[in-house]
Amino acid sequence: MPENLRSQVVTQGVQRAPNRAMLRAVGFTDDDFTKPIVGLANGYSTITPCNLGLNDLAKRAEAGLTTAGAMAQMFGTITISDGISMGTEGMKYSLVSREVIADSIETACNGQSMDGVLAIGGCDKNMPGAMIAIARMNIPAIFVYGGTIKPGHLDGEDLTVVSAFEAVGKHSAGKIDDAKLKAVELNACPGAGSCGGMFTANTMSSAFEAMGMSLPYSSTMAAEDVEKADSAEKSAFVLVEAIRQQILPRHILTRKAFENAIAVIMAVGGSTNSVLHLLAIAHAAGVALSIDDFETIRAKVPVLCDLKPSGRYVTVNLHRAGGIPQVMKMLLVNDLLHGDALTISGQTIAEVLEDVPDQPPADQDVIRPWDNPVYAQGHLAILKGNLATEGSVAKITGVKNPQITGPARVFESEEACLDAILAGKINSGDVIVVRYEGPKGGPGMREMLAPTSAIIGAGLGDSVGLITDGRFSGGTYGMVVGHVAPEAAVGGAIALVQEGDMITIDAHQRSLQLNVSDQELEQRRASWQPPKPRYTTGVLAKYATLVSSSSVGAVTDLDLD
Repeated sequence: MPENLRSQVVTQGVQRAPNRAMLRAVGFTDDDFTKPIVGLANGYSTITPCNLGLNDLAKRAEAGLTTAGAMAQMFGTITISDGISMGTEGMKYSLVSREVIADSIETACNGQSMDGVLAIGGCDKNMPGAMIAIARMNIPAIFVYGGTIKPGHLDGEDLTVVSAFEAVGKHSAGKIDDAKLKAVELNACPGAGSCGGMFTANTMSSAFEAMGMSLPYSSTMAAEDVEKADSAEKSAFVLVEAIRQQILPRHILTRKAFENAIAVIMAVGGSTNSVLHLLAIAHAAGVALSIDDFETIRAKVPVLCDLKPSGRYVTVNLHRAGGIPQVMKMLLVNDLLHGDALTISGQTIAEVLEDVPDQPPADQDVIRPWDNPVYAQGHLAILKGNLATEGSVAKITGVKNPQITGPARVFESEEACLDAILAGKINSGDVIVVRYEGPKGGPGMREMLAPTSAIIGAGLGDSVGLITDGRFSGGTYGMVVGHVAPEAAVGGAIALVQEGDMITIDAHQRSLQLNVSDQELEQRRASWQPPKPRYTTGVLAKYATLVSSSSVGAVTDLDLD
């Protein structure tokens, strides 16, 4: 079998002389036209610290591809900085960027008949965007994570960008002064790399390592450390061998791989966004996965890692304690991981983990022993009820009692909600409702780190609930429920909530309930009118037209046939 299985269509034969002429202009010689052509999807940008170091990694990967006998063709793809766009209209483009990234990688690789792809990404949507494209195309592929940022330091504490969001809430509540707020701002983000806790970027990188699509230990390396660049180069060699062996993504992205990823996400205390993204990737891979599968696995898997946002440590601490392989080995020996799942190296998960100890090192407490977990069960609960017949996602770590019944405080946007919190208008026992922020209604399903951080900063994290058809940042914790589906814009029950209605959030019973009679709800529904689209042209209008419910991953190619 030729190594350039796909690209020979543009490199072989008399009729391809013009194609070869173009390739010669970018460095090909006679000897190169039988080599595999590998796309190097580079998410480098100076938009965000998450992607600031990616070009150096791309160059190391490019050198590795050349040495391994492949021809690299580097191309760029976009990113949105969630941390910078948070709390603004720009955040509506964040989830949209996942689809733009997926579409751009698919377009470049298929348009150029590439034999494989090495994707490098940093900020949150880079990971799922790349993996959606990889699953769609099903050509040999590997993902290289740009790496985590190192923690900032202030007054003996490790800081992340979430520290700055929470400091805003503390400042508004009169708990810190201007000088302390400025000090947090100056020290929260010390250099390159993705947000430092087990937020969305580090959650998805960990999931990809668990699925076998990235190299062992690579998901928790610091962006600025030498081992990260070494890992990028090694990834190139592994990918070229996968091209020769024709190890395809759909050989790896099986149902077992998704179950392994969910188990790891629960064990590390990962982001609510992982539910949305894994559902979307499974759709692209043709794997049957539902929102209910997360609840089934949650019930079996303990939270083993004491990580921010609700815990004490950051991702570099997890790396020093043994990283994702240590967590995976603990799950494996307790029959909660599929050891026979394949990885990009051609080894099984069990073979990759063979030399990893069964128990974490005794001289650390980032990864807890199996018999002393942080929580006995996973932290991402799937809640259903008359407010979320398709489901919703609650992150229940860091909450003393994940159960509340209180009066609804209804807001039609994130901005209105944040204004009320900062003005001291939210009281203990309230249940905040933020609606028309879903995939179609936003559009774009904004993350709401600013309101949730303001709640925490004001000291209301254990006494105020918040539900939304939008999303939460991986940095969010508290009694918060997102991804409420059906969303308000399509007539979901969240659109029918009125100020003062009693709402029950009960993670123990996995319930999200509006305590209003069915008859009353039907009367309200009869008078409800769908809002006019907020955008009628451009990418947001197209997205709103195509996007599916969050309960199936907010994908844009569902039922197109």
